[in-house]
Amino acid sequence: MMMDGSPSPQILQRSSPVEFERRWRELCQCHLPVSSNSIWRYSREWLASDPDQGWKLHIAATILTAEHVLTKVAPMLRDANALYKAPSSLGELEELNRGLSYGYSQVGKFITIYPSSVQDAILLAKKLHELTRGLAAPSIPFDGKYRSDGCIYYRYGAFKPITTAEGNTSDFIRGPNGELCQDLRDAVKPEWADDPFARKQSKSKAASPTLLQTTFRVFRALRQRGKGGVYQAIDISSTPPRLCVLKEGRWHGEVDWLGRDGRWRIRHEEKVLTQLRRKAVDVPRVCSSFSAGGNYFLVQEFVEGEDLAQWLCRRTRRVSIKSALRLSTKLAEVVAGIHAAGWVWRDCKPGNLILSKQGGLRPIDFEGACPIERPDPLACGTAPFIAPEAATPFNGQSRLPEDLYAMGAVIYLLLTARAPDASQPAPLSRFRRNIPGAVSALVMELLNPDWSRRPSARAVADTLTQLW
Repeated sequence: MMMDGSPSPQILQRSSPVEFERRWRELCQCHLPVSSNSIWRYSREWLASDPDQGWKLHIAATILTAEHVLTKVAPMLRDANALYKAPSSLGELEELNRGLSYGYSQVGKFITIYPSSVQDAILLAKKLHELTRGLAAPSIPFDGKYRSDGCIYYRYGAFKPITTAEGNTSDFIRGPNGELCQDLRDAVKPEWADDPFARKQSKSKAASPTLLQTTFRVFRALRQRGKGGVYQAIDISSTPPRLCVLKEGRWHGEVDWLGRDGRWRIRHEEKVLTQLRRKAVDVPRVCSSFSAGGNYFLVQEFVEGEDLAQWLCRRTRRVSIKSALRLSTKLAEVVAGIHAAGWVWRDCKPGNLILSKQGGLRPIDFEGACPIERPDPLACGTAPFIAPEAATPFNGQSRLPEDLYAMGAVIYLLLTARAPDASQPAPLSRFRRNIPGAVSALVMELLNPDWSRRPSARAVADTLTQLW
C-alpha cells in the first residue's frame, strides 16, 4: 500500500479483478457468513435485542482497498459482537460508488455497522478510525465525517424496515413522541437528535476562499454521481459574466481497477479536449481549471442547445427519414474528425451530442477517451451503445471499432426510434418502411459483431452525404 492507502503499481500488476473478487468471496465466507435477498451480506443474524434505529457507522472504501479494510476491522467487530453488512461482491461496491443504480446517497457506503447504543457507536467509531486512519476512500454524501483524516462516517437512521398500521413497509424512524417519520438519507440526523460525534470534530483553521467562492457562481447541478458533479455556473471574472460548465473530479471517486479516480478522469478530459480543439474538432473549449477541497475542476464553455437524447424524448413523432439521415451524416463527420485527430471517443451516445438551434451537432464528455494507438484496457461506454466485444477480456485490441458500433446504434435509433439489440440487431425494415436499402445495409455493417467488418466513420459520412 502507498501512503494514501491505494494499492501500489506492483499490487495492481499482480492482481486482476477476477483475483480481487476471488479473495473477496473468501473473506465473505469468513467474516460475512449470512447472505440475504439483496446485495448485502451480514456478520451475523439479527437479534431481538438489536435496536430498530440509531446511529449507523459507515466505512468508506474503493474496490482496491475493500479487502484491506475488511481484514483490518473484522476481528475487532467480531470481538464486539457488532452487527454489520458489506456488499456481496466488489462489483456491487463498484456500482454503489458510482451512485447511479443505488442512488447518490449510497456512494462510499462499503461497510455499515449497527451499534447497540449511542455509547457503543462512540466506542466503535474511535476504534474503527484508529484501524483505518489514512486509507484511501471516497466521501460519503450527506453523512457526518468522524475525523477529517479518516474514512469513518455516521448518520442517524433506520436499522431495519418498519411496517405501519396501514401496511406500508419502509425505512421509518420513530420521533421522541413515538411518531413515525420517513428516514431521509440526505441529512445526518433528524432535527430532534443530538449529534454525539460533534465534539469529536477536529478544529481547523479557516480555509482560504477557493475559486468556487470568489470566481464562479454555481446555480444548477446538471449531474451528480460518485466520480464528481457537473454544474452550470456563471464566471464572474469575465466581462460581461459568462455561462460555463464546471466538471468536478472527486478524490477517490469511482476508483477503477487501474486506480484512476474522478480527479484523474477530469485531468485526462482536459488533455483530450485541448488536443482535439488543436485538430479543429468542435468540442467544448477549455476555459480554465483549478483544485478545491482535494477535488479537480475543469471549466468548459457552455454549449448552447439540447442534447439529442432529450430532443428525441420530447418528440411525439418519429424523426423523418430525411432529418435522421442529415443528423446521421453530421454524427459520422463528428466521429470521423475525432478519429482523424488520433482519438477514440468511447462514449458516443445521444446524451453526449448537443443539437444546436441551427441543427449542428457538438460532442461532449471525453473522460473515457483514449488514443487510437494506446487502447485503454478497461471498457467504457453506456448501454445500449456499447459494442459486444467490449465485454470480452482485453487483449490489446483496438478500441476504435467500438466507436463505430456506437455510431451505428445511434443512427439505428434515429431511423427506427428504438435501440438495436446488441446480441442480434433486427433489420431496420422491421420497424420502418422506406429506409433506403443502402442506408440499412450501412447501419447493419456498423453493428456487425465482427468488428473488422465495420466501415470507417469517414466512409460512412461520405456514403450518407450522397444519400440525402
